[in-house]
Amino acid sequence: MALFNKIKGPIFYKDDSEAERQLEVLKELKQTATGENTYAIEREIRLVKAGIAGEKQVRFELENSHIPMFVLHDLYFEYQGLTSQIDYLIITRKHQFVIECKNLYGNIEINSNGDFIRTFSYGRHSKKEGIYSPITQNRRHLELIKQIRGAERNALLRIVFEKYFYDNYRSIVVLANPKTVLNAKYAKKEVRNQVIRADQLAEYIRKADAEPGAESSSEKTMENLAQFFVSIHKQPEVDYTEKFRIMVNETDSDTSEGYPSGEVQGGADADSNPGVIICPKCGAPMVRRKAAKGSNAGKEFFGCSGFPKCRGIVNIQ
Repeated sequence: MALFNKIKGPIFYKDDSEAERQLEVLKELKQTATGENTYAIEREIRLVKAGIAGEKQVRFELENSHIPMFVLHDLYFEYQGLTSQIDYLIITRKHQFVIECKNLYGNIEINSNGDFIRTFSYGRHSKKEGIYSPITQNRRHLELIKQIRGAERNALLRIVFEKYFYDNYRSIVVLANPKTVLNAKYAKKEVRNQVIRADQLAEYIRKADAEPGAESSSEKTMENLAQFFVSIHKQPEVDYTEKFRIMVNETDSDTSEGYPSGEVQGGADADSNPGVIICPKCGAPMVRRKAAKGSNAGKEFFGCSGFPKCRGIVNIQ
């Protein structure tokens, strides 16, 4: 891709997505699945769709930022036995931004220790749970990039490169769900500055590029760097749908007669909450189901998506 005119806005240099391909395979598997296999595949489809929706929200913000940049979507790197999957890598004239996109339901709190705590509600109740730090996850992406880029240099240049690496490469965790409330007032500044909402992304990039001392790259240098990262991108060999193919090929479990045994019934009216229904037993998302047999045949209820490991239900009143 040769550029003869000045870059006026974002160029999506790599825009395909492994998740889109994964979604198509899951949809095909669903057509031949029955019973609990269908519920498991439907749950996976919802999770994949949520991830895709979050990344599309980030793309929308970048597309409408009017910032000259190269945007690389869904990169997969392998180096010396380590792997890294990067949601977005952005190359501007002054920085490279590595973006970890999270389309989480519930509200996020970051405490003084840097722990990420998610709170979600079901009916009149709420539940808190710790989640793996996306900052730690993104830091690993940066470290792998540093190893890959540093290997191209001699010993002296490598020392200089590593010294200024974190000035040039920035980590950003983007919360893509517009309903998520972020509470980071107790987080350390260096942590707090790495987590933003999607609608703050363009302004974050502008402020970073406006910092004094940042050297400006030519358009050719930007393009060469984009070409380099695309050249080392590999198609991941992991088959994300293997477990579902196995499930479909095995004998499906019998449909539950009425409600599952060991049930935990929620007291709130499930239809009163238009959002995600949360299992009152384990906190996982719930799915709408219909009893096929027994005294409750034909009645619908919300069953835990973790069934049969979790048998929590919420009645639809």
